[in-house]
Amino acid sequence: MPLVIDASVALALCLKDEDSAYARTIAARLSYEDATAPEVWPVEVANGLVVAERRNRLLRTELPRVSGFLLALPVRVDDGSLDRALSAVLDLAGRYTLSAYDASYLELARRTSLPLATLDGRLRRAAEAEGVPLAT
Repeated sequence: MPLVIDASVALALCLKDEDSAYARTIAARLSYEDATAPEVWPVEVANGLVVAERRNRLLRTELPRVSGFLLALPVRVDDGSLDRALSAVLDLAGRYTLSAYDASYLELARRTSLPLATLDGRLRRAAEAEGVPLAT
């Protein structure tokens, strides 16, 4: 079954100090399943890499390899809409004290009835409260 992947999982697959068994499990699933992500995912992942480089957690020379890895992931980016952002995403963000970015992952998983892959504790709790399954 396809899943919704967030930036925390994608970055855990790229940064040695964020490696986790959960991220490796999701990576294994991506070898035979597709994923989807909200329109914010590419920019959020890129920002995570920028911050990792600034904090010396990733070398600039590693960026081409990491970028190639991310580009090869079977992730389809969902088309966003201002209407959805100002309605469902805004509602979920307010209800669960999430950033609009995190709420967009929850909104997509809820709308598509797909499990959510995230390492973010607050987002996991919000998903459970919304009845959105978590990817395992």
